[in-house]
Amino acid sequence: MDVVELLARAAAMVPADVVSQAGVTVVDVREYLDHDEWEVALDLLADLDTGWRPPTAWWDLLIDSAELMWLPDTAAWCRWGRWESIHGIVRAELRLLPAAEGGRRTPMPGRGILRPLWDLGRRTAAGDPDLLVARVWVESAPALSPGATGSVRLGPLSPELWRHLQPGMTITMHEGRPAVGTAAIIEASNAR
Repeated sequence: MDVVELLARAAAMVPADVVSQAGVTVVDVREYLDHDEWEVALDLLADLDTGWRPPTAWWDLLIDSAELMWLPDTAAWCRWGRWESIHGIVRAELRLLPAAEGGRRTPMPGRGILRPLWDLGRRTAAGDPDLLVARVWVESAPALSPGATGSVRLGPLSPELWRHLQPGMTITMHEGRPAVGTAAIIEASNAR
């Protein structure tokens, strides 16, 4: 399949009433496809993931399109979206401690590379915090600087242990033993 066919198939899967946060619909995507603006069409499709739970097959079409167009960052985002379609979404407002207060000294990479430990309030049999691992994707930025606050998406390595999270709860991020930040949950939806 070529890029146009992959994108057209993905567009056909989007419900007509889905609107992105920027007000884009699948009609807009088709218009860009008609004008051979494939990269724009792909970016718009990848933003049409709110208001419905896209199936993994939809994300696979977007991943294949991104790879054919040599767009590794877009492909990485679509892989993240595919994972969320399977396991659910955890979004939070993360506040990193400044370096002077024991926080990170370097910016936190934002594309799902970092896998810090998180204290969700669980305890081990010995009574110690039961820290869990989750990847971090910083929304709308390539990184998050020490002392900064930003919206993030979390990709838990054991998603079933995160199912109790609710908006408004606060969890703590650790790198090693000390806490380096806190995250207020803003969205938590379980997998299908």
